[in-house]
Amino acid sequence: MSLASSMSGRPVAAEDLDHVLGATAQLWKPMAGSRIFLTGGTGFFGAWLVESFAYANARLALGAELVVLSRDPAAVVRRLPLFAALPGVTLHAGDVRTFEYPAGRFDVVVHGAAESSAQPHAGDEQYMFDTIVDGTRRMLGLAESSGARAFLLLSSGAVYGRQPADVPRLDEAFPGGPSLADPRSAYAEAKRCAEILAAIAAARSSLSVRVARCFAFVGPHLPLDAHFAIGNFIRDAMAGGPIRIRGDGTAVRSYLYMADLATWLWTLALSESATGAYNVGSEESLSILDTARLVARVCAPDAEIVIEGRPTPGASVHRYVPSTRRAETELGLRQRVGVADAVRRTSHWYASAAPAGSRTSSA
Repeated sequence: MSLASSMSGRPVAAEDLDHVLGATAQLWKPMAGSRIFLTGGTGFFGAWLVESFAYANARLALGAELVVLSRDPAAVVRRLPLFAALPGVTLHAGDVRTFEYPAGRFDVVVHGAAESSAQPHAGDEQYMFDTIVDGTRRMLGLAESSGARAFLLLSSGAVYGRQPADVPRLDEAFPGGPSLADPRSAYAEAKRCAEILAAIAAARSSLSVRVARCFAFVGPHLPLDAHFAIGNFIRDAMAGGPIRIRGDGTAVRSYLYMADLATWLWTLALSESATGAYNVGSEESLSILDTARLVARVCAPDAEIVIEGRPTPGASVHRYVPSTRRAETELGLRQRVGVADAVRRTSHWYASAAPAGSRTSSA
């Protein structure tokens, strides 16, 4: 089993859970005895939300319940056995588009389910679009019928379309959008539709809707063998190199550590003052080449960096960097873990549980 695919069952470090709880404890205390429903709870984001909920639930003696939707709960427990032992966490079987609503009231609903490149239907744009849109419609129905006070939709910075090279950071008022002529826009356009459905629900009811437009992230549970460049770089560096850049290295990204992400998402879900859409990410921008250099510096200083692509003459630099001013000024949210520390913590998490002999072999 490869290093990249064998670590997902491990819990995140207590240091990171303390980080999240320390920043959200005052929001959790009024949630004693509450019920939260979560979709997407078995993925990259979801694992952090589930673990940080369980940690707060136990440490603060909340007696709260988190119900996590899963197509196959038995498979989840086999892959993530820690889920079976987390206090207050239960799994509810069903497809996000058609699942049977569980009985009882939910105070908060967090909708993070979406098709990704790691799932069986990767590449089927129609299926991806329908799952996101129909799943959001179904989840809003649950929120309204169960009397929830708040609904958090996990959206994406992709809703803005391509970021102009001369716009250093996208804010929530940016008027762009994805290309309607490109089927690859299915994910981004579906997220836009999901946001519209949520806005309609908020307008016709007392449901408080919050939207997290998520950008790029790094941390434990990040797949190291998927389409995330920084994860691939960490994998390559842990194997001793070379660190391979598939493109030309000029694209610009920023990375928020997952403990910060969990803090931001729980703040958006639980705060009484959160409303509307917020960018979620880091403003600390780096080119892909500089990201590879940073990973090398932290994980493998002697590793070679190989750039496989070549810049296209006259092409503009592809940026994907948010402005997070609204989240900071309205909710006091800010990046607390720098990207170098984030890479260090991520590589340490993977390396500390690598099977014997796997740390020096390429995944």
